[in-house]
Amino acid sequence: MKKRMIVLVVFVALVVLGRKAFVSAEPAQKPTADTIKQFEADFLKASLEKGSAGYLSFYADDAVELPDGADAIVGKANIAKTMGFLDNKNNHLTWSPVSAGVSASGDLGYTWGTYEFRSRREDGNEIVEHGKYMTLWKKQPDGSWKVAVDMGNMAGPRK
Repeated sequence: MKKRMIVLVVFVALVVLGRKAFVSAEPAQKPTADTIKQFEADFLKASLEKGSAGYLSFYADDAVELPDGADAIVGKANIAKTMGFLDNKNNHLTWSPVSAGVSASGDLGYTWGTYEFRSRREDGNEIVEHGKYMTLWKKQPDGSWKVAVDMGNMAGPRK
């Protein structure tokens, strides 16, 4: 009987202490709109510093690109085939988020904003495009955040 009582006391103590530890454990911090905007800033910085390699480093392997006036491009490997223009020193792509948000579950986020693309033609004349974009960010199994879907459209004719 004494042995059972000791086992019971130890069991109750473990349950109470375990529950207290579980209840007091801090939950993982949910990302905010500012967190997603920071991902976007880091994405732009990597693109400007490393060209297509930096740009693509933010894409999930199963990402989808929805280019203006063209078919969807599915998969990072296929998207990479179209991003070489970022390695041309005459091309300059920048963007700025206007707004961002995060899903209630904390595993999806989005940004939308404006972009500018500047390039030079062979004759030396500059081309300037302005447009809007939307990026869907998804938390990956390893805890990192990657671009899941990206799209943009021009806001007027090329100049």
